[in-house]
Amino acid sequence: MSSDEELVKLADDVYECVRALNHGTFRTTPAPLVYALTGNLKAAGWGLSQLAEQLGSGLRRSLDEYDVYDNNREPAESVDQAQAHLQHAAHLARELGQAFEQAQGAINQQGYNTEGDR
Repeated sequence: MSSDEELVKLADDVYECVRALNHGTFRTTPAPLVYALTGNLKAAGWGLSQLAEQLGSGLRRSLDEYDVYDNNREPAESVDQAQAHLQHAAHLARELGQAFEQAQGAINQQGYNTEGDR
């Protein structure tokens, strides 16, 4: 079980990893590399879907386990709104995982020749 601080750090690490991938792929990327990357990214999409669902249900349970207050509205209303957005995020993340899987499948037989092969 991770501490609250560790969980926030892990979310920050995800952001930093995506940022590093953005910088690292700002170049020509051949199919074998894209295939490997999309394989891991499809799993990340499905994992993000599960995470969004778990955040929503955990947030809902927090209303019973903590003395929750909200300066904007009733806490349950805020949780309802957040949970709806998290469900939407979960749906989009599943679609993201599927799209990465389809991209991976589209190039699964592609390779390239090096100068030594020519």
